[in-house]
Amino acid sequence: MGDAPRARVARRPVHGVLLLDKPIGWSSNQALQKAKWLLRAEKAGHTGTLDPLATGVLPLCFGAATKFSQMHLEADKSYEAVARLGIKTSTGDAEGEVIATRPVQVTQEQLDHAVAGLTGPIRQVPPMHSALKKDGKALYEYARAGIEVERSARDVTIYELKVLESTLDSAGAAIKFIATCSKGTYIRTLGEDLGEALGCGAHLTALRRVKTGNFVEAQCVTLEALEAMTEDQRMACLLPVDALLPGHSVVTLDRENAGRFLSGMRRRGDWPDADEVAVYAAEPMALLGTGHVKAGELIPGRLLSPLEVSASQEQQQN
Repeated sequence: MGDAPRARVARRPVHGVLLLDKPIGWSSNQALQKAKWLLRAEKAGHTGTLDPLATGVLPLCFGAATKFSQMHLEADKSYEAVARLGIKTSTGDAEGEVIATRPVQVTQEQLDHAVAGLTGPIRQVPPMHSALKKDGKALYEYARAGIEVERSARDVTIYELKVLESTLDSAGAAIKFIATCSKGTYIRTLGEDLGEALGCGAHLTALRRVKTGNFVEAQCVTLEALEAMTEDQRMACLLPVDALLPGHSVVTLDRENAGRFLSGMRRRGDWPDADEVAVYAAEPMALLGTGHVKAGELIPGRLLSPLEVSASQEQQQN
């Protein structure tokens, strides 16, 4: 009898990418576990975590897609955020304690100047409240224990920083902005740096990721919507595994060569040199993995297992 509830959520192989609109207050892992449970998926992972207070685009990888999730970490991202001026917090966002308050006397000219100064290649000191590791421990663990750790500045690029709205008088002064940036950029730190540049300090009161790589918020589904769906509707929300491989050159192999490539063998052909190649079987069409082409030789990179290939094919046909 004790096994009955377990049988009800029998796990199964699920392959693909689910673009989740992460709810506020959830950790990325909590959101992943909930989606994994709703899909009854055996294997899942996320690419690029969001803070609990952040919402928006969180790509979740299932089954074979977990093999390529690393590639997506490199993607550029866009965020919408609101920075409250005049108040600094211990975490750089609304979760922390207020550590300083200053009057706000900011002109539009000063704001334009500060925004220009934070656009392009900049250096950022990662926040203490972050998951970056030092000596095997996350920085936020040191922060919780009240220990400040030396962090070296990192080079990041802010491709665009655009003010959407601003209230610059001291009562409730705030700036809503959108930032498009390279991987590893901390928007909380960007908000704090903006506050420093304006001479009054700031912390983020809202943060939403609106784009990561090619994925945009309009493609995302909420946990609430997923819960209300039938199982077939949930499965229909999944993007194919190769959604994680935009910009890869495509090489298609016949049955015999596909089998050999899948077992890790190099193949020869008249393909142009390419660093990033998505390799497919022709009949029936299926992703086999990634590789690169050098001097007419296709060299395997990350490969799916034969089981994953046939399961993905089956899933696409349903």
